[in-house]
Amino acid sequence: MPRLSADQITALRKDLSEDVDRIAFHEGTEAPGCSPLNAEKRAGDYSCAVCGEVKFTSAEKYESGSGWPSFYAPANDAALGTKRDFKLLMARTEFHCANCGAHLGHVFDDGPKPTGLRYCVNGMVLDFQPRGGED
Repeated sequence: MPRLSADQITALRKDLSEDVDRIAFHEGTEAPGCSPLNAEKRAGDYSCAVCGEVKFTSAEKYESGSGWPSFYAPANDAALGTKRDFKLLMARTEFHCANCGAHLGHVFDDGPKPTGLRYCVNGMVLDFQPRGGED
């Protein structure tokens, strides 16, 4: 259940592009390899493009070879919510922003140590903020 109210989420959605809204609120996906965040190597934070809450940090980002930005852990334990997804006729775990409910991607158990998880994220629903005055 999102922490923001339905009215707050509706107001935020008014500023989203059609593609971001499709991914975030209709559980869509982007094509693999299309996100410039795949190549992002600077230190910084990855926030929900809908509400701005930090979801991941560069410290947990890694190159999974999947075609989507990947992280082995969220920024904090309260950043994400999950639910089961059977859209591809197999059980998967979808994760979403715990603050606004935006669909972000899926988590798999084929990631690196220390968690063994791969949070596979649609780059369109993330905003990157570099640390230390970098841009």
